[in-house]
Amino acid sequence: MASSWPNRLRRFWPAAAAACLLLALWLGPLPRIASVSFTTHMVLHLALVLGAAPLAGLAFARTGALRNLRFGIGAALGFSGVEMLVVWSWHTPALHLAAALDGRAFALQQLSFLVTGMLVWLPGLADRTRRGAAAGALAMLGSFIHMTMLGVLLALAPGQIYASGICGGAFGLDALSDQRLGGIIMALGGGLGYLAAALYFAARLLGSGSDPRAAP
Repeated sequence: MASSWPNRLRRFWPAAAAACLLLALWLGPLPRIASVSFTTHMVLHLALVLGAAPLAGLAFARTGALRNLRFGIGAALGFSGVEMLVVWSWHTPALHLAAALDGRAFALQQLSFLVTGMLVWLPGLADRTRRGAAAGALAMLGSFIHMTMLGVLLALAPGQIYASGICGGAFGLDALSDQRLGGIIMALGGGLGYLAAALYFAARLLGSGSDPRAAP
């Protein structure tokens, strides 16, 4: 009986950690500040896709519901492409403004970030075969590329992309500085986070972690 507790803890801690992190992110001050600060919006976004999303993906993997699924290159490319479409769409001026001003649009934005963010983690977390590790590395590499590209575009934009009312209302930054700092955070924080994950899955592919019997 005593030995079952470590197994239960190992199985359920990712779900508990994901739930706690989501509650802290969504019920804390970040959503309010993010409505007037692009930098804070980006911190919230990265916390979702690099924190809550992999925890949620790991939680799903450990339920056993995905045990028989195998993720190949097509799944990795598809998930990464869907995430890119969602992320880039929500960072267009019109949709970003809608999410900043309307609670329902904000909820949809955050949910889509979480779901698509989780999808790109699933190939590597739910499939412990060599193919799963390769798919995980490819999915992370795809997210690294598009996240870095968008961040660089925002950081180097010569003028404002977003309205002043939703960009630059915190930390004493003007709108353009806030936009650029958010882009830098996206390019460096998001890019390096996904790159580190890609290297982890690549190492698993080449090492002993590629054992298909290993549990996530």
